[in-house]
Amino acid sequence: MADETSNELNDVLNDTPPSEASGAADAKPSATQAIKDGAAKLKTEAADKARTYAEDGKARAGGALDELSRLMGDAANTVDEKVGAQYGQYARSAAEQIASLSESIKAKDVDDLIEDARAFVKKSPAVAIGTAAALGFVLVRLIKSGLEADNAPDKA
Repeated sequence: MADETSNELNDVLNDTPPSEASGAADAKPSATQAIKDGAAKLKTEAADKARTYAEDGKARAGGALDELSRLMGDAANTVDEKVGAQYGQYARSAAEQIASLSESIKAKDVDDLIEDARAFVKKSPAVAIGTAAALGFVLVRLIKSGLEADNAPDKA
């Protein structure tokens, strides 16, 4: 009873009718819950989109590695003729390793690939940092050359 009197007194002092005061208190948790629900929905949508992009990237990487393996295998015969059979065998061996990597990537789930990458970084952080730096350098060069090609005047 004392709590009710105290609440009514606070409502009078704040010049807020009791019905509005309790409604504001009820609205606050529902607004908070709505924000939490919206954030959870956005998180789920972002995770689904990221997974879709990762699956697409995995398929593209597998295809690119298959193509690289085929090119190296084709080049092995030329290497045999020009440099020697031993070096041609190196090219064939590299082509087989690349084909094996491609099949491994295609066979694994995206989550497994991410876990493998995490384990590699934990095992060899220096190599991971060096690889990331090298890939970053190559990516910047590719982007820069693409931008330069777009800005180059057409020679017609």
